[in-house]
Amino acid sequence: MGIFDKAKPILDKLIKNGYEAYFVGGCVRDKLLNRTIGDIDIATSALPEEVMSIFPKTVPTGLQHGTVLVIQNSEPYEITTFRTESTYHDYRRPSEVTFVKSIEEDLKRRDFTMNAIAMTTKNEIIDPFNGTIDLFDGLIRCVGEAKERFQEDALRMLRGIRFVSQLDFRLHDETFNAIKSNKHLIENIAIERISVEIEKMLIGNSPKKGIELLIQTNLVNHLPSLKKYTKQFNELLELPLQSLKTIEEIWALILYKCNFDSPEQVLRKWKMSNNHMKQILKVYNLLNETKIKWSNTKLYQVGLPDAIKYERLQCVIDKIDANELNEDFLKALYNQLPIYSTSDICITGNDLLEWSQLKGGPWLKEVLSEIEFQLVENQLENNKLAVKEWFINWLQK
Repeated sequence: MGIFDKAKPILDKLIKNGYEAYFVGGCVRDKLLNRTIGDIDIATSALPEEVMSIFPKTVPTGLQHGTVLVIQNSEPYEITTFRTESTYHDYRRPSEVTFVKSIEEDLKRRDFTMNAIAMTTKNEIIDPFNGTIDLFDGLIRCVGEAKERFQEDALRMLRGIRFVSQLDFRLHDETFNAIKSNKHLIENIAIERISVEIEKMLIGNSPKKGIELLIQTNLVNHLPSLKKYTKQFNELLELPLQSLKTIEEIWALILYKCNFDSPEQVLRKWKMSNNHMKQILKVYNLLNETKIKWSNTKLYQVGLPDAIKYERLQCVIDKIDANELNEDFLKALYNQLPIYSTSDICITGNDLLEWSQLKGGPWLKEVLSEIEFQLVENQLENNKLAVKEWFINWLQK
């Protein structure tokens, strides 16, 4: 059963109760583009309390904005009442929401024509702003006046550029010019929201298009820590970025090219999680080492995933086709390692204390590290008898 078929009973129930209901936004866009569909969004003429009275399992996620979550067969569906939005506060959120009875009025408030398309349960398309034409022309165009849309929510400027990268589309001239003249408004947006759009753009199908637009509109100079780094971003356009496969690699490359005084501080300004930051900095720090020659010990320390990321990045920096990356060699070298972490070592510090009858101290950590090295380099067999024999010899030195 398709994703729309699963959701259809919800729309049918709303319609049966005398309300209008449609599939809207990204799910309709992605269906028309034959892309994988993420979430299903439903718009209805029913008010939030009416939606909650019809369905037994609901969560009032955003009643002030007309949004209710309906749980159907253990699946959550976001249902939003047709609405218009009046003046906007701080270029990010509407100061007032008014519920309306027309799907056309509801579509008028949306960001881009390709996202302002609705579909009935019979697959009939409602498209008052010719979004399907723009969709098949590969064009990102604002609904109505572009300047107004961006002054309502400045994040839409980055969303437009993100869609260019994800879909390999282009910006309509009016949309491009409106971003250029309103670029400073992005500074009113929470960095967490900016970060989501930037990362989606960087791992899109055409990241170079996105980066180029950040430069051409001068948006890049209004993003955290990136002011005055236009030259370095231009240099990214000369590299085969499509070879990179993870957001950690792309961020590591940006840090490397920009050569910030404090890369960690830059990532903190982007409000990244500690884990995300740690992954990026690990790859970035590898890039700053002398060109790595992989030994058992080095690969054991770095780990296979980060070793592959590092090699991919080296290919990109050197402008070499990543197909030349000898990933099989790294995998073969890694797979023959005798241990992969300290938990694989056959003995513990307690064994060493028992065999030596010595008190614990700095020597214990030192000996455990040496045993780990000997094992990794295949100079010692990973069994208790062999390690004990090695240790007894060590004690006698």
